[in-house]
Amino acid sequence: MRLLKAIETFLNRRRIPECMKMPKTLNRYCPYCKKHTEHKVSQNKKKTASSLTYGSKVRARLRGKARGTGNLGRYSKPAVTKFKMTGAKASKKTDFRYECKECKKSHMQKKGFRAKKIEFK
Repeated sequence: MRLLKAIETFLNRRRIPECMKMPKTLNRYCPYCKKHTEHKVSQNKKKTASSLTYGSKVRARLRGKARGTGNLGRYSKPAVTKFKMTGAKASKKTDFRYECKECKKSHMQKKGFRAKKIEFK
């Protein structure tokens, strides 16, 4: 019984929130004013990452974009398109912009988190 409860709580913890409520204004550190001020929060659409950067080319190669040459050991893996888990994810990472109310300059969120829908209240 305890094990089932532990598994259930573990699974619940990993869920992505359906709709996340965010305040319209937040108190954050402004790197331009160099102090904590009130910021207006806005959300941008997340752009797709460039596929021409060095890191993404290496990653594509490692994941098998240029794979599939007979039975040459590590080169005989199928291409990414043949993998089971291909396609878009159900949720996207957030991309917030914070605009300082004092100096009117905006800066970005350092690290986005996954959410299906964000609602500002």
